[in-house]
Amino acid sequence: MQPQRNEPGIYTLVLFLPEPSRIAIGSLGIIDFASGFYSYTGSAMGPGGLKRVDRHIQVLEGIKTTRRWHIDYLLPSTCLVEAFTTRTTLDLECRIARAIGKRLQAVPRFGCSDCRCNSHLHFASERQEILDTVAAAHSEAAQIVE
Repeated sequence: MQPQRNEPGIYTLVLFLPEPSRIAIGSLGIIDFASGFYSYTGSAMGPGGLKRVDRHIQVLEGIKTTRRWHIDYLLPSTCLVEAFTTRTTLDLECRIARAIGKRLQAVPRFGCSDCRCNSHLHFASERQEILDTVAAAHSEAAQIVE
């Protein structure tokens, strides 16, 4: 069942960065990003729930310019490939990010200033590899929710 946007849950954005870029990422400073595919995992447990995905898309498209999270600094340089969501009230954000990190290269400290994870942003040079990895992580998490 496709989650409603106002329900709580965990999401992973799969993004494409078309060219290598040096980007200032808030408190992390300047980071060199290789061209390729990135997955960013976040939680949407607040009142708007998974509408947070819509907000990120608005930042990506330049509609919103406020920078609140690390991902907000990277989004304008990328294209959205796909958004994976898992409707849940369970705190599975770190579990999903760690599952992705077992197979993909982490961007250290990105998106995880409020937890002990290595990263919530991961890189792959191949589109299918990142899509398969993210899909598997969300599928595994969905089994916990059921």
